[in-house]
Amino acid sequence: MDIRAILMGLGFALMWSSAFTSARIIVSAAPPLTALGLRFLISGLIGIAIALLLGQTWRLTRAQWRATIIFGICQNALYLGLNFVAMQTIEASLAAIIASTVPLLVGLISWAFLGERLGKIGIFGLVAGLAGVVIIMGARLQGGMDFYGVGLCVIAVFALAFATLSVRGAASGGNFLMVVGLQMIVGAVLVGTVGLATEPFVVEWSARLILAFLYTTLIPGLAATLVWFLLVERIGATRAATFHFLNPFFGVAIAAMLLNEALRLGDLIGVLVIMGGILAVQLSRQKRLP
Repeated sequence: MDIRAILMGLGFALMWSSAFTSARIIVSAAPPLTALGLRFLISGLIGIAIALLLGQTWRLTRAQWRATIIFGICQNALYLGLNFVAMQTIEASLAAIIASTVPLLVGLISWAFLGERLGKIGIFGLVAGLAGVVIIMGARLQGGMDFYGVGLCVIAVFALAFATLSVRGAASGGNFLMVVGLQMIVGAVLVGTVGLATEPFVVEWSARLILAFLYTTLIPGLAATLVWFLLVERIGATRAATFHFLNPFFGVAIAAMLLNEALRLGDLIGVLVIMGGILAVQLSRQKRLP
């Protein structure tokens, strides 16, 4: 893994983790699905416009179309849609912690159903990651948490795990920005339609809301997705997913700094255990790559 890939991975992890804090600000003042659909529409149109200016075309390969549609449905409509709804009732840090277990789930599915061998270190990592989640949930139970919101986040994690396993090939063949823009449009159509049909359009306008929306649209929405596709194409999905081990820490730290969310001892211990588990699983998987 070269220095460029490392910087891309660090940048992605920071942008991806910050999305939970900005999303929490948005859903506290606006209808979540409608706001998310608008975010997808703006991000998608910007991505497509830049792609056309760079000479990219709509002529995607079959693998690109397949990955674009799957990613648009699973990550954008299901994963982000469910998280936006969930963060109306749960803290951004908890949503970030649950979402950060995606590499553990991907490793578990690959080991249990796809015939991938993990080895002792990888299996230990899975157990450690699960233990970290149990520690955090135990601490949160004492302080009270919304089980409905947590349930939505869990479903969202499974959707993102499926998207992660299916994303390979989305960037091969060029047209990186076109792929990113089109999968945003898929999310906009699905999420926006549901939002407009089911949510009252009540918005508490403020400078904070506008800044959070612009940031979410341009940075986690467009830039982070593009960086992820390019990183996967550069070093592969398994190696790229290693950077997810930073997400629990970044997610909790950013939420604490910007939203003044409490830093519980159980959360800190659980985050460290999850980070170690994710790293162990990913290192174990890398050893078995050609």
